[in-house]
Amino acid sequence: MQRIRKKIVTDEAQRPIAVQIDYADWLKIEQALNLSQAGGATDLSRYSGVISLTEEPLTYQARVRGEWS
Repeated sequence: MQRIRKKIVTDEAQRPIAVQIDYADWLKIEQALNLSQAGGATDLSRYSGVISLTEEPLTYQARVRGEWS
């Protein structure tokens, strides 16, 4: 991976609040991200029937959320 020059912007208390990078570096990052996401949709049909549920998903969700209150 290529080294990216960056500038960390801080507030009055010297806490980091932003990072600035050169536009050319941003374009390289954006292109790399687009290439990694270009894989498209994943076929999930191979997972069909792999697990068997003992309870309806919405019933389970309501029961678990009821435990929070």
